[in-house]
Amino acid sequence: MADINTLPEIARQVRRDILRMVHAVNSGHPGGSLGCADYLTALYFHYMVHDASNFTPHGNGEDVFVMSNGHISPVFYSALARSGYFPTSELATFRKLNTRLQGHPTTHEGLPGVRVATGSLGQGLSVAIGFAMQKKLDGDTHTVYALTGDGELQEGQIWEAVMFAAHNKVDNLLVAVDFNQQQIDGSTADVMGITELVSKFRAFGWITLEMDGNDWDDIHRVMPQAQNQLGCEKPVIIIMKTEMGQGVDFMMGSHAWHGKAPNDAQLAEALLQLPVTELGDY
Repeated sequence: MADINTLPEIARQVRRDILRMVHAVNSGHPGGSLGCADYLTALYFHYMVHDASNFTPHGNGEDVFVMSNGHISPVFYSALARSGYFPTSELATFRKLNTRLQGHPTTHEGLPGVRVATGSLGQGLSVAIGFAMQKKLDGDTHTVYALTGDGELQEGQIWEAVMFAAHNKVDNLLVAVDFNQQQIDGSTADVMGITELVSKFRAFGWITLEMDGNDWDDIHRVMPQAQNQLGCEKPVIIIMKTEMGQGVDFMMGSHAWHGKAPNDAQLAEALLQLPVTELGDY
């Protein structure tokens, strides 16, 4: 577990990784990845119980993370590499031929840290519930964490899973919704409004909290609260407000950077805003 005072620096290096990965292949999803960099850093370096040196697909005896919005794989891969699952040098293979770091996480190449192929939106929450129920059957008291996108909540399977988890009292599950209010075609409000999320999840029987996922003080305020609510016969969800493109001023708040890589000049400008850390670039 890393000291909380070191987490912002780790997250800054994760953001550098994201930008360099998508730029190198002119492909990938930087916007949501940058927005979720703080949350995944917080999970993998402080709040989750996990062992990078002894990865197992089933995750018995440790916490499990499922990233349902698999298109933001750059932030996932950086968090995994920086926390020791595989060498950071492998980040240079992102989206290249025969890489283990596909555009969406896959399992057939056996990348440590990836337990399920994700990116077919709407499915990851169901998988996370399955992991959580298996832990209950096994007497494993660890937690299953999951991340979904807010645009992803437009998928009907999400709401079937939401009902199922509440009905079956899946109370070892902690979900975060990346509430950046942007998706590939524009704002979520314009594409298909998903208003009143807090009220909706509470009405479905979930313990529901709100958090600013780009504010470290708020992360450290809400995450312990959420963890303390586990085991109360209800699943827990955090509506996590983030800014798409967080950390790079010309990317922030725009759906245009959902799935577009920066060019050479844009990368240079972005990296100036995110100075290299002691961790160093890959």
